[in-house]
Amino acid sequence: MLQLIAILLGLSTALDAGGPSADPPPTPRPSVVLVIADDAGWIDFGFNGGTEIATPEMDRLAGEGLTFGACYVTASVCSPSRAGLLTGRHQQRFGHEYNLPGTAPRVEGGLPLEELTIANRFEAAGFATGLVGKWHLGLADRFHPTRRGFDEFHGLRAGSRSYFGDDRLAKGDRRYEHVTADDSSVRPEADIEYLTDTMTDDAVDFIRRHADRPSFLVVAYTAPHGPMHARPDDLEAVEDHLQGKRRTYAAMMRALDRGVGRIADAIDETGRDTMLLFVNDNGGATNNASDNGPWRGMKGSLFEGGIRVPAFLRRTETTPSGSIDHPITSLDLVATAIAATGADGAGLDGIDLSPWIGASPPAPDRSICWRRGPVAAIRDGDMKLIRVEEAGSMLFDLDADPGETTNLAPRHPAEVVRLLAGLAAWKHGLVEPRWTTGDYWRKNLLKKHRMDVRGREAERALP
Repeated sequence: MLQLIAILLGLSTALDAGGPSADPPPTPRPSVVLVIADDAGWIDFGFNGGTEIATPEMDRLAGEGLTFGACYVTASVCSPSRAGLLTGRHQQRFGHEYNLPGTAPRVEGGLPLEELTIANRFEAAGFATGLVGKWHLGLADRFHPTRRGFDEFHGLRAGSRSYFGDDRLAKGDRRYEHVTADDSSVRPEADIEYLTDTMTDDAVDFIRRHADRPSFLVVAYTAPHGPMHARPDDLEAVEDHLQGKRRTYAAMMRALDRGVGRIADAIDETGRDTMLLFVNDNGGATNNASDNGPWRGMKGSLFEGGIRVPAFLRRTETTPSGSIDHPITSLDLVATAIAATGADGAGLDGIDLSPWIGASPPAPDRSICWRRGPVAAIRDGDMKLIRVEEAGSMLFDLDADPGETTNLAPRHPAEVVRLLAGLAAWKHGLVEPRWTTGDYWRKNLLKKHRMDVRGREAERALP
C-alpha cells in the first residue's frame, strides 16, 4: 500500500511539474521582416550568379537561407506589384491593375479601403506593425499606411524622391514622414544625408524597439529606382570598369546591400526568431542601367525580365540553406509568413511554401497568371503564353527557350487554346481596373510585347 501511495504521489508531482500529460508550452511566434528592393536587375545580385555588381551582404544572407530561382511578382510595375504583395491577393481582384498616380483623382487613387492588408492580419494577431520607406499605394490621407494596419510609418507616400535632402520636398508627397501612435512629424531635409541609409536607420530602430514581442516590418527601399543618386564614397568603391549610369547604379546597390546587412545584424542581435524575406518589386527598369541577365524584357513587360525577380528567405536556425527552383510568386512568400506566425490567412491567393523547405515534393499543380490592361500572360509548367490585344498570342517553352526567342504559337494551336482557356478561367475572378495610366503608356505597353523588339537597347528605348 505504501508503495502504491508513493507511485501516485510521484505521478501527481510529475503532472504538476509539467509531466507527460501537461500541455506543451506554446511555440513562440516568429517576427517577420519583408524587405522590398525597387527596380533592381535580376542578374545584379551575386546570389543569382551576377559578377559585375557586388552584393556580399545579401549573398551571405541568401546563402544562409532559401533562394527562389523562379520567383514572380504579380505585376511588372511598382504600385500594382506592391498592392498584390501587401494584400497577399491578386491586385486585379480589386481593380488596382495600373500604376499610380494614373488617371484617378487623388482621393480615389489608392489601395481600395475595403481590402485587408497583411499588416491588418498581423495587427489582429497581436503583432507590432511598421512600414519604413516607399508607400506608393495612395497619396490621400485616407490611404495612409497607419490607416491600413501599420502602427508606424517612416517614409514617403509617393513612389520616389531625391536620395539627398532637398528643401523643396519638405511639404509635398515626397516628404519623409514619421507617424506613430504618439507622434506625427516630418524629418527635416537637412537630416537626410542619404535616403537608403535613413531608411535603414529607421528599420534597425524599429527592430530593436520591438525585440520583446512579435512584430511585422516592411522595409520598402526606393533603391535602386531613379533618380540616379549615389554617395560619393560608394561611387569611389565601385570597380573602375563600370562607368556612367551603370557605375552610379552599382553604388546605389552597394548602399542597398549594406542596408539589408545591417537589418539582418539587428535581427540577430535581438535573438528573436525572425523570418527575413527579400524580394524585388518588378524587373530591372529601362532607365537605371539595371540588367535582367538571361531574361527577355524589362520593367513594364510580361516577358520574364519584367516579372521574374530576385528573392530569398532566411530564418535563423530553422530554415536550411538551399533553393526552390519551381515557379513561385510573391503571394506565396506572404502566405508562408502568415502561416508561420499563425495570423489569419483566409482569402489569400498564395500558397504556404513550408512543405518545400528542407524537402523536395513535386511542384504544385497550378498555373500563374498576369494581366495589365491589353496584355495578359499565363505560365503552366514550362509553357508560357502572352496574349496581346490586336496582336494575338505568343507561346514559349521556357525549358527549351528561357530567353523567349521563338514563338511556338503557329506550331501548337491546341496548346494556345488550352492556355487561353486557363487565362479566361482566372479572369472570371477579376474586376475592371479602377483607373488607367493613359494612351501613351498603353501604346508603349503594346510595343514592348512585339516579337521584333529584341535586345537590351531596344527594350530600354521603350520606358
